[in-house]
Amino acid sequence: MKLLEIQRKTLLYKSEVEYADFCLNHIEGCSHGCKYPCYAYMMKRRCGVVKTYKEWCSPKIVSNALELLDKEIPKYKNKIKCVHLCFSTDPFMYEQEQVCDLSLKIIDTLNKNNIRCTVLTKGVFPSELGNRNGFSNKNEYGITLVSLNEKFREEFEPNSANFKDRIDSLKYLHKKGFKTWVSMEPYPTPNLIKQDLIEILESVSFVDKIVFGKLNYNIKSSEFKYNKEFYNSLTLTVIKFCKKNGIDYHIKQGTQNQ
Repeated sequence: MKLLEIQRKTLLYKSEVEYADFCLNHIEGCSHGCKYPCYAYMMKRRCGVVKTYKEWCSPKIVSNALELLDKEIPKYKNKIKCVHLCFSTDPFMYEQEQVCDLSLKIIDTLNKNNIRCTVLTKGVFPSELGNRNGFSNKNEYGITLVSLNEKFREEFEPNSANFKDRIDSLKYLHKKGFKTWVSMEPYPTPNLIKQDLIEILESVSFVDKIVFGKLNYNIKSSEFKYNKEFYNSLTLTVIKFCKKNGIDYHIKQGTQNQ
């Protein structure tokens, strides 16, 4: 089914996230429907951009995204280190062909202007990304992975790609020589799911970087009695694992508390 379209006045913006530079969001909403809850959905609803969860899960294409990009690249080009796709939507939304096609065009446009991209998805990376060459080999491709349990995924990320397919698509790009990374955020507390962090880390031990962060805005998680100690312990586990395996890491602000 063809997605609805909207237009925007601007696209590129300077990120306030500590590990990103410039960003863009070329889709409004996200069909994955994450229920951690989703911070992007909460903000868009608070601002009146969307009214319901159902509306959020029916993504809209920014039809003038490529036009805006052509106008804004010359303006910001000397300030941009890289462009992140995306913080309030998913550039390779699972089983959303229109979204993926637009994302590929945006990545190509940025790369042709010698701007590298960092990309994050809960979907599956198209295999054709592995055939890119030139400046695009400096792009960094990442997946979100906070569990290997499919029942957990079905509850909290109901319309996303299964974990194995995400990992396989990332591993394919790794084998093609691209830098790859994993966002382990928001990582759930044991009262939501009991699991072995080492097992998850080992499943992506081939990546170049791991970003780790706690689960916020979830009542049940915040009520977990040993929340502080739990995240402090897991932070040390991530750091130890990354150092042992030569993997870069970034611990999100507020995850580790002294």
